[in-house]
Amino acid sequence: MDLDHLPPLRDVLDAHGLAAKKSFGQHFLFDLNITRKIARLAGVGAGDHVIEVGPGPGGLTRALLETGASVTAVEKDPRFLPLLAELSDAAGGALTVHLDDALTADETALAAGRPTAIVSNLPYNVGTPLLIKWLTGPFQPASLTLMFQKEVAERIVAEPGSEAYGRLAVIARATAQAKLVMEVSPRAFTPPPKVTSAVVHLTPHAQRLDQALLDRLQTITAAAFGQRRKMLRSSLKPLGGEALCEAAGIDPARRAETLDVEEFLALARAR
Repeated sequence: MDLDHLPPLRDVLDAHGLAAKKSFGQHFLFDLNITRKIARLAGVGAGDHVIEVGPGPGGLTRALLETGASVTAVEKDPRFLPLLAELSDAAGGALTVHLDDALTADETALAAGRPTAIVSNLPYNVGTPLLIKWLTGPFQPASLTLMFQKEVAERIVAEPGSEAYGRLAVIARATAQAKLVMEVSPRAFTPPPKVTSAVVHLTPHAQRLDQALLDRLQTITAAAFGQRRKMLRSSLKPLGGEALCEAAGIDPARRAETLDVEEFLALARAR
């Protein structure tokens, strides 16, 4: 059997007696029109390498394989290994599956020196820490096309001064160009989540920030937005407060949501 003649995903799940696990934050996408659109938005194709987290029954995986890309899937739930093995056979070995926790997986080893995009319908309960890991950790993906709860997606692309603007937006802007490219109704999933989902496409900046500066930026933003209604002189007091702000050329009476990314980087450099 090849990719063009695979049975519907619902039939495959039924044949294996599988259902979504709430504890893993699983919501399955069966609509191949949607998964194929996500693959197109990711911009991957023949000869490209993709890491996918949480493939589950393989709906998005099928769409990625159809582009001609090779896929390395990281799946925490061992129930899906037999199903994904069948998909790998249908794809002629273009799919490799690793039973692992994505929060601790070594993407550099999985990429094996290849430029690698990350494309995933992320489990809701680990989406944010995974994004932070990929944007600030040692592995630099060629691009990231990721589905989150819409509220989280909006926080990633938020503008300074907006209600959604916070630590996630600052780190995303400091490390990549981010754009919300697609919304997905709860009705598209099985079981349907209680919220709308959205896909964000991120392209990391060609010039990566120094790791020490990135670490300081994370510390600064955690403190500043941890008490976002307070003036910086108060929220950043454990890190230097007023003196730190003055060293960075920033009014200590301002609040975190008014600072743009360059101003946060100035604080990180001054620390």
